[in-house]
Amino acid sequence: MIGMSTSPQALPRTPGYWYGLSSEGKDVLDALREYRAAESAMRRRTRSSMGMNETDILALRHLFEAQQDGREVSPKELAARLGISSASTTTLIDRLARTGHVRRKPHPKDRRALVLEATSEADCELRQAMGNMHTKMMEVAGTLSTEDAAVVVDFLTRMRDAVDSIDAGRIDVGRRA
Repeated sequence: MIGMSTSPQALPRTPGYWYGLSSEGKDVLDALREYRAAESAMRRRTRSSMGMNETDILALRHLFEAQQDGREVSPKELAARLGISSASTTTLIDRLARTGHVRRKPHPKDRRALVLEATSEADCELRQAMGNMHTKMMEVAGTLSTEDAAVVVDFLTRMRDAVDSIDAGRIDVGRRA
């Protein structure tokens, strides 16, 4: 990128990463970062034990949610949900079908179309792999008072909105005026 330097000298010099933030705010962001790292490591262990990648698990989770809601999922919808190309979606579906996690079925109203269904075997495998994690997380969440839960939900919702509002193409790192 023209006129943009990413050398350490081009970055603003501040006394610390959390410069200007209260110690309480710093503690919250540190705890959030540590939680995200721990969750990421746990998900890597789960994916490894199941022999799946992150996209496989996200696809199955979406299919389970749709089935629970009584909705049909097309390959096109799955691609849009996962943000992947149609070619990648075909590869994903082929892989999950080969391992017995997903079934292709004819669309109930359009003979030319297909819908996807997660198998009960996939449900059992995913529940077994993630059940302990979900149980522990529910135990911790269950200890929150109504007021504390409202504060946590509000904070996480605002953090999600802040992260979602960042346009990666417009991040201005180290650019000098």
